[in-house]
Amino acid sequence: MDLKLNNKYALVCGSTAGIGKATAISLANEGAIVTLLARNEDKLKTVLAQLPQPEKHNYIIADFSNPMKLKEKVENFISSHHGFHILVNNTGGPRSGAVLSATIEEFENAFTNHLKCNHVLAQATIPFMKSEGFGRIINVISTSVKEPIPGLGVSNTIRGAVGNWSKTLAGEVAEFGITVNNVLPGFTETERLTEIIIIKAKAENKTTEDMAEIMKHYTPAKRFAQPGELADAISFLASERAAYINGINLPIDGGRTKSL
Repeated sequence: MDLKLNNKYALVCGSTAGIGKATAISLANEGAIVTLLARNEDKLKTVLAQLPQPEKHNYIIADFSNPMKLKEKVENFISSHHGFHILVNNTGGPRSGAVLSATIEEFENAFTNHLKCNHVLAQATIPFMKSEGFGRIINVISTSVKEPIPGLGVSNTIRGAVGNWSKTLAGEVAEFGITVNNVLPGFTETERLTEIIIIKAKAENKTTEDMAEIMKHYTPAKRFAQPGELADAISFLASERAAYINGINLPIDGGRTKSL
């Protein structure tokens, strides 16, 4: 796309698989200098080797179960290397299940992994963005921000909280040249979708193949998205061209979401 991201530093969370990995590759292809963040070093090294000019890029090993430790690791990296113009908040979704059967621990863990970690990462990265007069924060969440998804009770609840946190932050930092936006994936071919298909197939006594076909027909496009399709949208939001797009929820779902 030639988004002119040369010499822009990007931190991509959850970047060893799925949308996170595709985003890291997309940003690197657009010229950004990418730092991967995930908890498995072997997987981080594997993805790093797949980026163009791997020697330009880096990684941070961190776990989202401890927000303050995560913040410390990112701040230490910034102190010894560089800050970030682009932050992509992305991590695996909470366990499936009805909201009534969810435990308090499940809500607390999801709140920590998603909202608390997004928040401390924003706090760690925004000072550099302000100093550069340029910043992009993109949160990968879910279409459940617009329409709750049956069987994803905890996720529906926490994603809504992240959406409102993001909208609030967008209003606070816009004057500094920083935008904050949410990407809302529909059914995308990731490990998370495979997990959902297996659970739904078991509940409805169908094969996973049959359930996948049924779910494809929930969407006007009649197919699942590829992670790269989400990644390219994220890269656009990270660019100068998206400078006046701020505080939005962008569904990338093939038209499945019925609301405007």
